[in-house]
This record gives sequence, C-alpha cells and structure tokens, in this order.
Amino acid sequence: MSDQTYPLYGVHFCATNYVKATDKIISNAISHHSYTVSALAVHGLIEAVRDHDLKKIVNEIDLVVPDGQPIRWALNSFYKLDLKDRVSGPDLTLYVLEKANENKLLLYLYGSTKDTLDRLVSFISHTYPGIKICGVHADRFREASEIEDAADIKKINESGAHIVFVGRGCPRQEKWVADHKNKINAAMMAIGAAFDFHAGTVKRAPKWMQNSGLEWLYRMIQEPKKMWKRNLDTFPLFIYLFFKHKLSGKK
Repeated sequence: MSDQTYPLYGVHFCATNYVKATDKIISNAISHHSYTVSALAVHGLIEAVRDHDLKKIVNEIDLVVPDGQPIRWALNSFYKLDLKDRVSGPDLTLYVLEKANENKLLLYLYGSTKDTLDRLVSFISHTYPGIKICGVHADRFREASEIEDAADIKKINESGAHIVFVGRGCPRQEKWVADHKNKINAAMMAIGAAFDFHAGTVKRAPKWMQNSGLEWLYRMIQEPKKMWKRNLDTFPLFIYLFFKHKLSGKK
C-alpha cells in the first residue's frame, strides 16, 4: 500500500494505515515541521463537496486520512486499494500519543471546553507520563481576531510544542489547521471527537458497531439533537454520489 492520495468526490485521501500515518506525524513533530493532518469522516467530506472553498482548504492539508468505514469502502471500491481498516481520529490519536510518549514530546491542546480539556489532560498525564502538556487553550467558539490569533500562534510556538491536537468540530478545525500551516512549528491534528471520547465526556460505540460502519447510529442515539440532522443531511448524499460516480466511472 502506497502513501499516494486518491480523490473521492474531489477530496484527496491518503491511502495509509495507523502505523504509517503515525510515523509521518511523529517525524514531522520531532523536527518541528509545520505539518497538517485531518481525520475526515463522511460529514466532513460532504461539507467539502458542498463548499468549493472548503474543498480547496481540505486539499491543502498535508495528510487527510479516511476516518469512517464508508469512506474506506468507497476508496476500495473505486481504486481496488484493499485498505484493511479506516484511520479514525480517536484511534490515530492514541497511536500518536503512544509514540509521543516514547519520544517524550511536548503536546498542546487547542479547542473544546475547559471541562473536557481538564479531563483530557488528566487522561493523557496518567496514561502517557512521558508526554509534557505544554499548553491548553479552550475554544472561544468564535473565530479569533487578528490580534488574538497572533497571540495564539506566539504562545504555541513559544511553548515548544511538537504536536497540537485541535478539537474545534468539523469543518472549523480543518480550516484552523490549514490556516496555520507554516505559522505554527508543529504537527497539527484536526481530531474533533477524540477530545470527548478520550476525556470520557462522550461514550464511544462498541467495536462491532465501529467495524460495521454503524458508529454514526450509536452517536445519533447518544446525541440525537446534534447528530440526527447531520446524518440525515450527509449520508443520503454520500450514497447518491457513490452510485452516481460508480455508474459514470468518475471518482
């Protein structure tokens, strides 16, 4: 399996796995290279399909991994890639934390709520004692002003962070990492729900539901107000585009 990228409805995904993706992230993190990562699921893909500007932004991200079984299935169907698994944001986060722990890297957390961040800090500190959390910044839940953004960049760079976990929800987090490429000297990962899952504020679906592509259903049961409209708004279009592209031969 190569690290080549493959377009799916115009968004370029990397044909990779957890180990190879982690190695890339850690390598760039150690060298303080400004490197951007997104674990993009069906919702993010469809948002990019609908918004040409967002699609352009997502395609500027260095590493976009297929977070979601439907995306893996579609890529395998179109390109015969034989991808054995998706690369989900929450699981990729654990792989990266493990390697960051071994290398005693500095981690910065950007986004989510103070309560979630406090819980996440506790989880990381207890499970990965080799990692130093060098900064924490709760989401403003609005876009930063130019002055605030400049201060954020300065604070992150001065912290010495090797990795910045970004949890602002899709597509705000994708826009943030893309906009801060070559501004922040670290590997920046847009990983969304990983903050809540590993902080323990949201329970993750059982493994069999994840493997069957039903994690969306579990989350919808947990968070009906948030997830019902999103799923209704994205999955039918994803399926329509799959069959449209399959029949036309266009990917």
